[in-house]
Amino acid sequence: MARKSKAKAAKKSAGRKSARPTAKKAAKKSVKKVARPRAKKAARRPAAAKTATAALQSVTPYLVVSSGEHAIEFYKKAFGAVEVYRMPAPDGARLLHATLNIRGSDVMLCDEFPEHGGNRGPDMIGSTTVTIHLWVPDADKAFAQAVGAGATVIMPLADMFWGDRYGKLRDPFGHEWALATRTETLSPAEIRARAQQLVDAAGEVRSV
Repeated sequence: MARKSKAKAAKKSAGRKSARPTAKKAAKKSVKKVARPRAKKAARRPAAAKTATAALQSVTPYLVVSSGEHAIEFYKKAFGAVEVYRMPAPDGARLLHATLNIRGSDVMLCDEFPEHGGNRGPDMIGSTTVTIHLWVPDADKAFAQAVGAGATVIMPLADMFWGDRYGKLRDPFGHEWALATRTETLSPAEIRARAQQLVDAAGEVRSV
């Protein structure tokens, strides 16, 4: 009888021990089930807006011209520009905005609006501090095309010491353009050496 009572006591104590971890597991499960407040997600931008922004280049020239409509036609003839978009002004005569694409890069423009404090075109001011650099596969062909469309030569095409076939033009609206084709790939050291040769040659000519 003593043995039986001891066996029963052992079973009872084992049952109590096994019940404890079960209680702990139940407690853990109850903790897991508690809903945590979710952080608010930032408002997502529409997919169309993301696509439009991704398509924009980081730096885009924005030209003010004295006649937007005539400028668009000139850039089409001179540089093969493609019109992307235009927004006419309420007066029906000027353009609030236009976007052109020239050889894969966007160029924006608008008419003058001096009555609203807008900028004036360089042809009205008489000068510009900006040169728009345009890479082309054939500088001679592109230069001749632009001149034929009405551009004025500022600097004739020449083979430059830095390795480009390069020349400068002024369009009928006062903006200056540099057209260039890479003809040599030179290191900075080679370009510096060539520049020094030009400086030395100029000094020799002056001394004579």
